[in-house]
Amino acid sequence: MGSVEEILGELNRDAFVSLLQKVIGESEHVQNNPPELIPQEVRVANHVLEVLRPLSTECGGPLIVNHVSYSPGRSNLIVEYPGTESGKILSFVGMHMDVVTANPADWEFDPFALSIDGDKLCGRGTTDCLGHVALVTQLMKKLGETKPELKSTVVAVFIASEENSSITGIGVDALVKNGLLDKLKNGPLFWIDTADKQPCIGTGGMIPWKVHVTGKLFHSGLPHKAINALELGMEAVKEIQLRFYKHFPAHPKEKDYGFATPSTMKPTQWSYPGGGINQIPGECTIAGDVRLTPFYNVADVLKKLQEYVDDINLNIEKLDSRGPVSHYVLPDENMRGRLAISFEEAFSGVACNLESRGFHVLCKATEKVVGYVKPYSITGSLPLIRELQEEGFDVQTAGYGLMATYHAKNEYCLLSDMAQGYKVFTSIISQLED
Repeated sequence: MGSVEEILGELNRDAFVSLLQKVIGESEHVQNNPPELIPQEVRVANHVLEVLRPLSTECGGPLIVNHVSYSPGRSNLIVEYPGTESGKILSFVGMHMDVVTANPADWEFDPFALSIDGDKLCGRGTTDCLGHVALVTQLMKKLGETKPELKSTVVAVFIASEENSSITGIGVDALVKNGLLDKLKNGPLFWIDTADKQPCIGTGGMIPWKVHVTGKLFHSGLPHKAINALELGMEAVKEIQLRFYKHFPAHPKEKDYGFATPSTMKPTQWSYPGGGINQIPGECTIAGDVRLTPFYNVADVLKKLQEYVDDINLNIEKLDSRGPVSHYVLPDENMRGRLAISFEEAFSGVACNLESRGFHVLCKATEKVVGYVKPYSITGSLPLIRELQEEGFDVQTAGYGLMATYHAKNEYCLLSDMAQGYKVFTSIISQLED
């Protein structure tokens, strides 16, 4: 009998594309944008089960398949290929069966049907994350068919609801809460939900914020009688940003982890109640986010942002203004402009353990298959893996789609990249047998 890598061989490209075609055909029904769009991951899970059930223990095969739902239509699948040594395990997790939304009118091709253009596999979910669902399904299928003798149990966990992690009790959080993933703590857990074929070793935390600005509405021909909420908002957010970057500058460890950017705080949305062009607005709301590298504490940032706003309110007359009659205090009317800041749910980033066995085997496999290894970090957020890390799992992350098309219009992946991903998986399994 040959080595594990020889037994598992190459990706069966025809079988992979056939399954991908079926699951991309369900992508319209697994868009995740509640309350309008509630994904029905069972539609994808059924295609995975169609491939793997004939190799399951209920049909006389080696695979142990557990279909778990905590809400109607919201499927999770746990698939195990048992090893010979108790407690020795490795897992591939994070292949989520939902997708972000897509508007067909904005795309050059139908997002909800797989189209093939040479090496390109095009459609919503090819990169994130139905491509990975199909890829890991092929790995588990090959294990079930060839039945190599492994010391380690290999587990694949296909999950629901990664694209809207604010809705809890549906996917991996529920599996952890109910103890169904406890044994995965005994070995490396590879979260397969990033891109570009390299280890992603760090992600950012996120703090969504809103600053509501109150001024005084008045006729634009009499600006001295108004407190312009738009001008106050611009200057206040600028001042908040300046203070943020002073207190949370680039951290020395960001270089070690290869973060593309340091922590950032910026506005991304602006709204106001409306009015005529000849009216100076009396209120507006500016919203945005903080993206925080994992070397800073979210609670510290929340505290500082509130302090900044409190101090600006106390000293609002010292804030820069716009022109000779722009001001934020009307003494004759005993009126002051003011700010109020609020936050939605915040979460921390992740710094993977660079000393773990999981990290080393992932790097070695990547170098062997791809030809080089260059771990990277981004301030994009994967809150679910932070929760896994806090629960004691050795989480490493990788993915084989394209960052350039991640959540983007005209999403696609490359078949050749997915084939390399399959070889990385077989190399990881082989290394952990040694």
